[in-house]
Amino acid sequence: MFDYQDKLTFSKAIYYNFNPIPLPRTFKDATGGFGNFAPLQGWIRIYDSEGCCGETFCSKGMVENVLPLILTGETRTYTEWYRYLYWCFRNFGFQSGQICDLGQFDLIMLDILARRKKQPLHRFLGAKKDWAAVYKGGGAIILEDQALVDDMLRYVEEGYKTVKFKVGSDWGKNMERDAHRMELVRKAVGDDIAVAVDGNQVWDVDGALKFADMIRPYRPAWFEEPVFSQDMNAIKELKERGINMKIAFGESMRNYYAFETYVEKGVDHLMPLVGRMGSVRELVAIRDLAKRNGLDFSSGGTTFVNAALGALYEENEMLEYHEPITYTLGECLEVKCEERDGRFYLPDIEGAPYRINLKKLEADGALESKKYFYSENAKLKFAVRGAY
Repeated sequence: MFDYQDKLTFSKAIYYNFNPIPLPRTFKDATGGFGNFAPLQGWIRIYDSEGCCGETFCSKGMVENVLPLILTGETRTYTEWYRYLYWCFRNFGFQSGQICDLGQFDLIMLDILARRKKQPLHRFLGAKKDWAAVYKGGGAIILEDQALVDDMLRYVEEGYKTVKFKVGSDWGKNMERDAHRMELVRKAVGDDIAVAVDGNQVWDVDGALKFADMIRPYRPAWFEEPVFSQDMNAIKELKERGINMKIAFGESMRNYYAFETYVEKGVDHLMPLVGRMGSVRELVAIRDLAKRNGLDFSSGGTTFVNAALGALYEENEMLEYHEPITYTLGECLEVKCEERDGRFYLPDIEGAPYRINLKKLEADGALESKKYFYSENAKLKFAVRGAY
C-alpha cells in the first residue's frame, strides 16, 4: 500500500488565500485554543499534465515550499516525488510546519491518482465501506456549565456514542470546576455513553494524577494529553505511579516514530491528526501500530478530509469531529460528508470527498485573493529559510 509507481508531472496550481473566517462562538481550551477564528489559511488546487486536479486546505507554505519543487516540468513517480520533497524539507525539522505541508501534498497526489482511476479516494485506497465511525468533541473551557451539558446532550441526541470536552480551567488550577463539570455531564448523558476529557497538556505529573483521582468516579473513556506531549518520561511516570485510566496522546506529533515511543512509555490511545502528519502512509501505519499492541486508536483534524481514511478503519477506530472548529471548516465546502448517527457518510465522487465552495467564500468576503502558477513560467525558488 502507498508504493504507487504512477508517474506525475505537475503543470499548474491555483492558490486561494482566505481572510480570517470567524467561528460561531469563541473557543478556548486549557492552554489557549483557537480564539475567534477558524484555523484556515487557504485552499490549493494542483493539476497534473493530464488535467487531473488534487485539492485541499493548506497553509502558505504550500506556495512557498512545495510549488517551487514540483512546478519544474520534471516527471517522477508518486513515491519518488514524496521521497524527494521529504529530504528537501529535512533542514526545517521533522516536527516543522513544512512537514505538515508535505502531508497535504501527499494527500493531493493521492487525490489526483484516484481521479485518474475515476474512483473515490477511499475506494482507491482500498476501503470496503463508504462511511467512517466518528465521535464528537467540543466543550470549550469558557462555556458555562449548562451550555456544556446542553452541547453534550445534543451530541448524544445526534447519535454519537462517545463525546469529549475540555478540562484544565484557569490553566489547570481550578480542578474542582472541571470535576464538577464531569459529574454534570455523566449524570446528563447516562452510563451508556463514553465521555472523554482533554487537558491540552496543562498539568505536570502530580497535577494530572490528582485530577485523574477526582474524575475517576465518573469513568472517563480516556484522559487526553494530561501532561506535555513531548515529555516522554512524564508520560512514563504517570503510568508507573498508577494513573489507572486510559491516557491518549498524538495530536501534537508529526511523524510515525514518535508514536513508537508513546507505545513504549505506556500510552493507551494513539491519536494522530490528519493535518499535522507528514503523510497518509504514516496515519495508517499508526493505526496498525495501535492494533498490533492492543491499543485504542482515533484520529483528529478536519473530519471532512479525514473521512477518506476513516473509511479504511474499523468501527472502533474513530475520527474526531471537533464541532466548535470543524463545523466552520465544513461550511466552506459545497460537497462534503453527511453526518448521521455517529458516522460520516462519504459522497460518491471521484477523488477526495469534498469540494470547496468558492462562490460562498467570495460572497461572505472570506476570499482574499487567487493566484495562478504555471510550470513553464513559475519562476519559483526553493530555499530553506528560517533559524538554523
